[in-house]
Amino acid sequence: MPLRVLGLRGLLALVLLLPALPARAASALSAWRVSRDGVLELRTPPGVVLQAFFEEGTEGRGPRVWVDLPGAPLRPRSLVAGGALREVRIGRPDPSTTRLVLEFVPGTRLDPRQLKLVGTARDRWRMELRGAWGLQPVGEGDVEAASSIAASPRWGSQSRGESSASAPTGFRLGPRRPISTEGLPPTPRGRLRVVIDPGHGGPDPGAVGIGGLRETDVVLDVALQVAQLLQARGVQVLMTRTSEVDVDLPPRVALANSSNADLFVSLHANALSMDRPDVNGIETFYFEGGRSLTLAQTVQAQLMAISPGTPDRGARPGRFYVIRRTVMPSVLTEMGFVTGEIDAPRLADPGFRRRLAQAVATGILQFLQ
Repeated sequence: MPLRVLGLRGLLALVLLLPALPARAASALSAWRVSRDGVLELRTPPGVVLQAFFEEGTEGRGPRVWVDLPGAPLRPRSLVAGGALREVRIGRPDPSTTRLVLEFVPGTRLDPRQLKLVGTARDRWRMELRGAWGLQPVGEGDVEAASSIAASPRWGSQSRGESSASAPTGFRLGPRRPISTEGLPPTPRGRLRVVIDPGHGGPDPGAVGIGGLRETDVVLDVALQVAQLLQARGVQVLMTRTSEVDVDLPPRVALANSSNADLFVSLHANALSMDRPDVNGIETFYFEGGRSLTLAQTVQAQLMAISPGTPDRGARPGRFYVIRRTVMPSVLTEMGFVTGEIDAPRLADPGFRRRLAQAVATGILQFLQ
């Protein structure tokens, strides 16, 4: 998951929003190491919040990469490394945070676009430090040790030929302010599981339209509200991302297929040319007929009901990767054109995005019935 720009001085940051563990005094950093091949590996308890940052080097000072984790370290310390890695420090920027800092020698060239903090298991993290040369192995603790908390067999299990190592580490929705569920269909009996997939994210904003309206901002906002509405009706929700991070297409599919989900809904916003504001409309794609077609028709109908004046582009067959490779009923909906004179002002309106979320959630619950 690439780091993203936060400031004018090349400060970049990635936030992985996973369910936070209860507050504790001990650091969540169980073990770490930097290998000779230039790979940073971390071991944490399952389901913690990590923040990773990159800062470009300045004259006389090399670039830095650091990771913040919950909990305070037992003792601040510094370790001398070798090669391009000058020093590793573990400190406490505030009373409830552990910070692991990798400081490189001046002249080291790290490409922030290649710095990806990837979850390889529920308690394992990996980042390749491409551009760092001549490293000497350094670390603390046993990165390969078995977790003290057993992972659910749903996470990390292989399904339909998808690699378990490429799957996200179980993004689940954290607590949000309650929103109205008035008018939503009742929850069907049984424990239901739905995967919500906000398209794009991080360095990939998706389509950019009128007034700089970005697809990723629209779909993430709607997706988080859809998830909260479904949870309020007793549906278990898994999300492929919950913040502005980049998740590739195969991990999105792997998460859905390995979680025994009842359905998969990918949310997007469309675009054409800025010279064609006359093109507007909502459409929902499915790969094959049957239940996916029914889901597409149900969601499409609900979206059109709250979008008067925009063209109904219908429920349509499509070959998008995330609906072609998932094994449950799956749809991909384009909730309007960010370049459209009708759709763009609506998509930019928080109130309309709330209505979009209500429509998507209603369509899902109707289908589950």
